[in-house]
Amino acid sequence: MKMNKTWLFFLSAISFALFLYSGCSKLPANTSKPDDKPTGQDIRSSADIVKVQPSSVALSAGNTVDATVTLSISAGFHVNANPATFSYLIPTEVTTGTIEGVSAGKPVYPLAVKRKFQFANEPLAVYEGDAQIRLPLRGEKNAAKGARSLPVYVRVQACDHEQCFPPATLTTTMAVEVK
Repeated sequence: MKMNKTWLFFLSAISFALFLYSGCSKLPANTSKPDDKPTGQDIRSSADIVKVQPSSVALSAGNTVDATVTLSISAGFHVNANPATFSYLIPTEVTTGTIEGVSAGKPVYPLAVKRKFQFANEPLAVYEGDAQIRLPLRGEKNAAKGARSLPVYVRVQACDHEQCFPPATLTTTMAVEVK
């Protein structure tokens, strides 16, 4: 009986020590500071660096309104502008799906920032931080009133000062109200 109590105490002590060690050796998985930016190990594609936020819009049948698609690019990263500096670079591109009674026009891209990078001989046209892309929407004359969801697709390739990450097509929807 004494042997069993000693053995049980020994196993309990080891288990407790392992429990304490495992709890102190790493941070919880969801711990991060708000200003943390993705690192190379965290990034699988450009979708890990760029977030898309569309505006919601209201328009009348027969009228046009400008909607906005905002790209939020993590600090320390950029995406190629549209148009891109060179034909081999992947430009940022906004396209839409279709919805009844509403048509989307050609996106209007913001002015690019010119940045010089180690890997390029001349400055590249890029977007950094928040970039707003205007998207003209037109309500057809016979459009029925009501709420709709317009599919929005944003193709980007994000890079830092050393490398580019796999491109991604970010998908979202824009709320459109026809009045």
